[in-house]
Amino acid sequence: MRASAKLRLLAALLTPLAVGACAQATSTPAPAPPPTTANPSNEEIEAIFRARTDSARMRFTDADVRFMQHMIHHHAQAIEVSRMAPARTTTPSIQTLAARIINAQQDEIATMQRWLRDRGQAVPELHITDSAVMVHGGHHPMDMPGMLSAGQISNLAAAQGTAFDRLFLTLMIEHHSGAVTMVHDLFATDGAGQDEDVFRFAADVQVDQATEVARMQLMLSAMDSDRSR
Repeated sequence: MRASAKLRLLAALLTPLAVGACAQATSTPAPAPPPTTANPSNEEIEAIFRARTDSARMRFTDADVRFMQHMIHHHAQAIEVSRMAPARTTTPSIQTLAARIINAQQDEIATMQRWLRDRGQAVPELHITDSAVMVHGGHHPMDMPGMLSAGQISNLAAAQGTAFDRLFLTLMIEHHSGAVTMVHDLFATDGAGQDEDVFRFAADVQVDQATEVARMQLMLSAMDSDRSR
């Protein structure tokens, strides 16, 4: 990056840092080294740029960490439920939906794990076997919005065909809606969501999950309409 471009980006980074200085941060990076002359060298500009970039990246709170850790557990349950579909439905749209949920949420779990690992936080690890999806490490609060009970999952596992399709959509709508609530709760917490990666990720989760809820509601309505004919 050219020196002039770095100076412009450095100025852009300094503004939000000043505004967010009062937010409680989990990590406080070292201050950027001051230039030794009125006309800093390229090396000094590089050092300032790296320090300010690291400072912006490390502006996160305990609420951000909890959101990422809890959402890993939340996504893991969505994967667990979606993995039931291939053996229990012959409906192509349900099979496609389940596969999309698995692929998307595995990718998002990797993103959240990387975010936590880069910041030295506890990282829940996902383990998928032929018979189970497990998460090891980190607190696992079952009272997260949208988390399904053991009874609900057992009922889904016992269903087949159309009964499975209907229950799968119903439960997944509940589960996805819970993820949207978790995003709302994050943004309602003072100081949370100011980390650029957290903000972008949480906003994407909100949009993606809400969009998928609307799609599943249409699928469920179409099933109800077909049954009433």
